[in-house]
Amino acid sequence: MEILESIKIAIESIRSNVLRSLLTIAIISIGIAALVGMLAAIDGILYSLSDNFNKMGANSFSITANDGLQNHRRGVAQKREENINFDQASSFKEKYNPSGAKVSISTWCSSKATITYGDKKTNPTTYVDGVDENYLLTSSFEIDQGRSFSHAEVYSSSPKIILGYNIVDKLFDGKAERAVGKYVSLDGRKYLVVGTLMKKGSGSGDSNDKRVLIPLINAKIIYGYSDKVYRINVVTNDVKMISQDIDQAIGTMRVVRKLKAFQENNFEIKKSDGILEKMKDMTSTLRLSTIVIAMLTLLGASIGLMNIMLVTVTERTREIGIRKALGATSNNILIQFLTEAVVICLIGGVIGIILGIALGLVVTLSMNGHFVIPWLWILLGITVCILVGIISGLYPSLKAAKLDPIASLRYE
Repeated sequence: MEILESIKIAIESIRSNVLRSLLTIAIISIGIAALVGMLAAIDGILYSLSDNFNKMGANSFSITANDGLQNHRRGVAQKREENINFDQASSFKEKYNPSGAKVSISTWCSSKATITYGDKKTNPTTYVDGVDENYLLTSSFEIDQGRSFSHAEVYSSSPKIILGYNIVDKLFDGKAERAVGKYVSLDGRKYLVVGTLMKKGSGSGDSNDKRVLIPLINAKIIYGYSDKVYRINVVTNDVKMISQDIDQAIGTMRVVRKLKAFQENNFEIKKSDGILEKMKDMTSTLRLSTIVIAMLTLLGASIGLMNIMLVTVTERTREIGIRKALGATSNNILIQFLTEAVVICLIGGVIGIILGIALGLVVTLSMNGHFVIPWLWILLGITVCILVGIISGLYPSLKAAKLDPIASLRYE
């Protein structure tokens, strides 16, 4: 018996027992919808989190001198490591050039600055950082209005400034578009506002929104001193390549710091990908929980389907006898009833997949995630449906195949 004919007979059987079939299909649909929908939502949310964490530093690392504490080896106090100065930072930026990576140099200037515009001024608690043209690419700050500094502005000591969210709120009533192009005073020095930062929120014990950025060379001239510390941040093009990029950064920094082969590194590499890894571990557990819950639902559906198939075999005993009398083999009967079980499961699976995609889309969008069509989970859903159909229909099919044709013909 050809498979297409088996499917056609299976559909006719489903139509003749609509209510029972629909109940089983509904249960299977719910299980598959839960499986596909939640797994799709988890993937969409994780994708968005990964993208956000990349912006926050998951695909970045920083280079700093070893901490300022005295190192003690074998009871002997070691020399404090020198800070990374401007020349070393600039040399690293020039020499380090893996594909797609961006290097920024920045330095802390003040945490007690006052910004003035007209008759308005901030409290003397504004943070000032000197940055280069790549700083916004390697940090979690984003431009709201205006632009970042150009290379020429950074290295010509140009009096330009980028204002944080709280500064704009204080001086320009929160209207960032009004701030761009205006002159403000930073501790008595005039600066042209070229951009404003989006709201970020507090972190590390201070408010990142009470911050202004000025060009690096301008900061060096005004706030510089002999042992001033410069920070180096690197953002990679691909988070998967961060280990290779770090290895290259270590080699470049050893050259910049003029370390000999036998000397240990006198600087530290700090990366920020731990949060994303923990999030992936958490979502793996959530995925497993979702699969277990969906499988329990499908277990109930499989029991219901097996019961329906057993009833069907009983109701169609005389039909089975007629088929065998006309030449159908036990194998033909087995395949026919297995096909009916699988078809019921696939119909429920298709409906469940459609509902699951819709569910995943709604959940992902409600959490501001990025929805991705879950091809892997769709394939998993179809595979599970086929397995449930085979497992649930195997015993009833074997029972039907073993029926004696003469006894079946006499069955009333």
